[in-house]
Amino acid sequence: MARRKKAKFEKKIITLTIITTCFVFVSILFFKAQLSSINIEVEKLKKDVTKQEKVNESLTMKVNELISLENMQLVAASNGLEYNNNNIIVIQK
Repeated sequence: MARRKKAKFEKKIITLTIITTCFVFVSILFFKAQLSSINIEVEKLKKDVTKQEKVNESLTMKVNELISLENMQLVAASNGLEYNNNNIIVIQK
C-alpha cells in the first residue's frame, strides 16, 4: 500500500514537472516575441527621428537664408526701402 501512494505521488510530480517545463518554454517564446516586436518598433522610431532631424536641418538652412543680409536688402528694395548703414544703432548691456 505504501508503494501505491508513492506511485501516485510520483505521477503527480512528473506531471507537474512536465507542465511547468512547458509553461517555461511558452513563456520564453512569448517574451522573446515581445522583445522582438519592441525592437522593431524602436528601429522604426529611430528612423523617424533621423528623418525629422534632416527636416529640421533643412528648415534651419532655409531660415538662415531668409535672415541673410542679402535677402533683407532684396526685400527692402522690392518694397521701396533702402539700406542705410548709418541708421544702425548697436545696443550693449
